[in-house]
Amino acid sequence: MSPTPEQLTVARGSAPLGLLPGMANRHGLIAGATGTGKTVTLRVLAEQFSKIGVPVFLADVKGDLSGMAKPGGDNPKITARATELGLSGYSPRGFPVVFWDVFGQQGHPVRTTVSDMGPLLLSRILDLSDTQADVLAVIFRIADEQGLLLLDLKDLQAMVRYGGENAKDLRTRYGNISPATIGAIQRNLLTLEEQGGGVFFGELSLDIGTLLRTDAEGHGIINILAADRLLQSPKLYSTFLLWLLSELYENLPEVGDPEKPRLVFFFDEAHLLFADAPRALREKVVLVVRLIRSKGVGVYFITQNPLDLPDDVLGQLGNRVQHALRAFTQKDQKAVRAAAETMRANPALDAKAVITELRTGEALVSFLDAKGIPGVTERALIYPPESRLAPLSPDERNEIIRASPFYGRYEAVHDRISAYEILAERAKSSPPAEKKAESPPGRRERSSSSAPAGRGTDALAKMAGSAARAAGSQIGREIIRGILGSMKRK
Repeated sequence: MSPTPEQLTVARGSAPLGLLPGMANRHGLIAGATGTGKTVTLRVLAEQFSKIGVPVFLADVKGDLSGMAKPGGDNPKITARATELGLSGYSPRGFPVVFWDVFGQQGHPVRTTVSDMGPLLLSRILDLSDTQADVLAVIFRIADEQGLLLLDLKDLQAMVRYGGENAKDLRTRYGNISPATIGAIQRNLLTLEEQGGGVFFGELSLDIGTLLRTDAEGHGIINILAADRLLQSPKLYSTFLLWLLSELYENLPEVGDPEKPRLVFFFDEAHLLFADAPRALREKVVLVVRLIRSKGVGVYFITQNPLDLPDDVLGQLGNRVQHALRAFTQKDQKAVRAAAETMRANPALDAKAVITELRTGEALVSFLDAKGIPGVTERALIYPPESRLAPLSPDERNEIIRASPFYGRYEAVHDRISAYEILAERAKSSPPAEKKAESPPGRRERSSSSAPAGRGTDALAKMAGSAARAAGSQIGREIIRGILGSMKRK
């Protein structure tokens, strides 16, 4: 394992400036206008963490980070910066990379189950009203109590339909479930499916442990999520990253303040996380950010303006890199003033004036010292990245994907007996007068390998019982939900 240095040097002001590994889980902020150097700063930090054996997760929202797998030195601007900084020992190199992609096209597929996502986060993806979100939570509750696994979108669609068709019988226990509300949820599910969101739900679910790996030389794996297409659905993008963050929180053990983080998580386009988010969700995001530090996870938000983040999140971001902001309008001037005021004052530096003067690659930098106190803000030039700036070609990317230890593990879709099959079988086996629903429209029946002919209702009942046992047990089955509504089992 690589030794832990005193600091991860990422910039030079009057002297080299660096992040202390022991303070890296105190979170951070990389801010600045478009084109001012935020992505290069992200690269440099990710490379430095990888060198000391810290895995990294980041979203490639512009499609230009894949080159981190190959040595750099091919860009004259980078070599010029190395010369300007006097980096005589600058040596281009590539880093160990694993590619991920919700759509399974530019990396290993990333999936989770509907149950693991939970009703709170799903309501945000579906853009549901408060009333609709309450009904969706009831649908989850009914599925839990009946031991019906919600794995993929067709399971949820079948369960929503079941709730609508049995609304009268369910009203006494769960309250009113109106046809209009059910219809709205169904329409939003169809929209999500048409946008490609359905590929995200299913099995195998992503094992969080796969993000915490190092290579044979002890370097942290840089996990790169292809997010250029995902970003076209902003709520799906931000909610996916939030789900991943909450999974890390729920699954990792407490480690306090380690010598270096277990994982560093970069949250690009962070403003999308809080855009139109209901108050309950914002409060839980703040709680996750506050508590995940004790799990050894550092979270670094990348955004154009610090004002994009709520004050109670901004206050937890101890390590700051502030690139240039523009002050063309009164609103811009307010943002510049606020950005300057969020950093520790330097008597020799007028931060408010300097923020508008910074050139590309320059930034105001303030990192936490060994006591957790923000350092005095300094004007500094960010070090050049050692990896290649140019993206990989499709052939280069595919070569890395095929060489990955996860190749073939997540590519295949696993389709267990779950709510869709069980509800469809119930409908088929009911007497005609009582029959309430056929299989959801537009859905093919399972092949004989999923529900063999002749096994009949008894076999499905046994499978349903098995599914209920798989969901946990309450003297047999007890389902609890985590901090953001993800289903956890006891």
